[in-house]
Amino acid sequence: MGYCTWAGMSDSVRAYHDTEWGIPVHDDRVMFEHLTLGCFQCGLSWNLIMKKRAVFWRCFDDFDFDTIAAYGEDDVRRVLGTEGMIRSERKVRAVINNARCFQEVRAENGSFSDYLWAYTEGKTILYQGHGVGAIPLSNGLSKRISCDLKKRGFQFVGPITIYSFLQACGVINDHDRDCPCGRRIISEFPTVRKRRDHEVQ
Repeated sequence: MGYCTWAGMSDSVRAYHDTEWGIPVHDDRVMFEHLTLGCFQCGLSWNLIMKKRAVFWRCFDDFDFDTIAAYGEDDVRRVLGTEGMIRSERKVRAVINNARCFQEVRAENGSFSDYLWAYTEGKTILYQGHGVGAIPLSNGLSKRISCDLKKRGFQFVGPITIYSFLQACGVINDHDRDCPCGRRIISEFPTVRKRRDHEVQ
């Protein structure tokens, strides 16, 4: 059986593909990490983000969003001054803002995980045709979630970023049809098959 073609981009990307990507996440901290990495990936390559992942961990206290929500100006300067960090002040400030919004979603829903998985009734979605390469940049689900997050004050959460976030968190299983990682997810987690949903290629 073959793996997803993009998995061979680098050792770090392969490890991410094999052990994380698409596996359903129910831990808020991990979800916040995926959201933050997606925020920083805007306009950049995923390979670069994976290479700098350890830098992100150091800069953002292992993605503890409660800690990040309390960041002030000194922390913004510290993060931007960290060797190897992507020096985008807008994105750094967005992460801090999103941590505070994350807290509000948790307060309202019990957890961010409960909020997100309510969109699919706790099931991972397999969209028609995606397993043979017809994967979109965004779709109706990512647009709906994007719109709601923006209303809640989140930043850098457009439909394309959110689609990638849903893939990473296992809300959508977009592994290739013959990828053993994707098959394992189908066998181990509740899954629902759906038709394509207003997809943008």
